Amino acid sequence: MDSAIVLFDGVCNLCVWSVQFILRRDRRAYYHFAALQSPVGQRLLRRYRVQLPADESVVLIERGHVYTHSEAWLRITRRLGGLWPLLSVLVVVPRPLRDRVYIWIAAHRYRWFGRRDACWVASPQPRGRFLG
Repeated sequence: MDSAIVLFDGVCNLCVWSVQFILRRDRRAYYHFAALQSPVGQRLLRRYRVQLPADESVVLIERGHVYTHSEAWLRITRRLGGLWPLLSVLVVVPRPLRDRVYIWIAAHRYRWFGRRDACWVASPQPRGRFLG
């Protein structure tokens, strides 16, 4: 199966918005999703031996490899419709600098965008794209 899994912070409003953003632009239904807090998300983290820092909001699992921070987002945009794949040129920016920006946004995401009391549940239409 040619697909990848995006693990996201299911209580973070910015992260939920990001999943909705991906769903609208992923015309080939390449990405499937699971909340980091869900049993499926936790199982995948253990399976791939991922130890997440507190600032992590997204993890991409693609072809047996795990990507975090800015690398995950740049890889996700490569498969989206429209002009979004052009963002992959940002890979020329040194990763420590890219990750510093990612970590800064992730550290402030709850304060800026809010937090949910429970994990977000997708509407019926894209529900088949969610694991577990």
